[in-house]
Amino acid sequence: MIPRLITGCVLTATLLAGCAVNPVTGEQQLLLMSPGQELALGEQQYPINQQQQGGEYLLDPSLQEYVRGVGQKLARVSDQPQLPYEFVVLNNSTPNAWALPGGKIAVNRGLLTLLEDESELAAVLAHEIVHAAARHSAAAMSQQQVLGAGLAVLGATTQDSAYADLIALGGQLSGSAYIARYGRGNELQADRYGMKYMAAAGYDPAGAVRLQEKFVKLSEGRQAGPLDALFASHPPSQARVNANREYARQLPQGASNRAAYQRAIAQLKRDADAYDQFDKAQQAAASKQFAQALELVRNAQRQQPREAAFFEFEGDLLTQQEQFKAAYTAYDRAVQKNPGLFSHWLKRGLVAAKLKSYTDAERDLSRSLRYLETPHAHYYLGQVYEKQGQVRNAYSHYQTAAKAGGEIGSAAQARMQALNPQS
Repeated sequence: MIPRLITGCVLTATLLAGCAVNPVTGEQQLLLMSPGQELALGEQQYPINQQQQGGEYLLDPSLQEYVRGVGQKLARVSDQPQLPYEFVVLNNSTPNAWALPGGKIAVNRGLLTLLEDESELAAVLAHEIVHAAARHSAAAMSQQQVLGAGLAVLGATTQDSAYADLIALGGQLSGSAYIARYGRGNELQADRYGMKYMAAAGYDPAGAVRLQEKFVKLSEGRQAGPLDALFASHPPSQARVNANREYARQLPQGASNRAAYQRAIAQLKRDADAYDQFDKAQQAAASKQFAQALELVRNAQRQQPREAAFFEFEGDLLTQQEQFKAAYTAYDRAVQKNPGLFSHWLKRGLVAAKLKSYTDAERDLSRSLRYLETPHAHYYLGQVYEKQGQVRNAYSHYQTAAKAGGEIGSAAQARMQALNPQS
């Protein structure tokens, strides 16, 4: 009885100590993370999430500037304008957007192509700004801690175990380090205050109504697939549409800026068929129709030869067929077109190791680690060093890879045992 009482007292003390005011609503909420911790987490995880989800969209830098401009305009009228807000467009076909603590916000290329005007973009960004300003991520993590999960979720964000396995010697990592799945209350809150920010920034709040209508339509009769990420973090419903419509009537009308938005996404629209070919190539590969996938991705390359992702995927397909020299050439083109993405260096390094070009493999695998720590880079660096007789270096990288668990972790453990049977 006494231990249970003590536990209850500790929990009560924790809850009381963790109560804080929501900066947006003024209501009390449980927050066991300080604002400084939130800022640090967002800064740390923002580049990781970008690397995991396709990296920055590079083909049209003016689109990045346009989205940042809209985002900063909204951030200035938010309830926490002092946060270090950042906005980025990711090179990802999935229609999604997300926010990390501290105002680190991303929107995927695939979502921008579904929108019609700037007010709809403002609705997306304002919604994510509210999540950051209201400290929704910190509240979600605090609830997990109280429920017994502890802050293990924070630790998981920095460990290799948070990363998915690479497919076919280095398919893109999936998932995210920490992007919260918000409850219904937080979503409605983000809708409502986001519309308030829209009106304050001069945008038509009806854009938020149209946005939710689009999401409801997309969700109808859908199969499991790429939209799952969107609807997991932003569950659509007719109730949200109705609530947004009712609140929009109470706010002043503003600008939709359709012409400006259409100019901003002009490059995306010109490349729409190329990205469609790319998406179909990925679907064909998932169905093991590799010849068809290769034809489709090469069609995409012809339509937009500057897109590194098309050449990276060609390399994946050629690697799967063990055409390593041709794969190396494809990955090399990807590196040249976008040297800032970890997967291009990682995959070129893996293929270099297959070709026994160990100096090149060491260079590329090490370079990939500058952008994103992965167990695969450490494991294959171990292989490279082992092949060159550098046992101590090999063992060190195997140790790091082993911490990831899964198949790559087991393989690393096996090599450690082989190198040091007493370990």
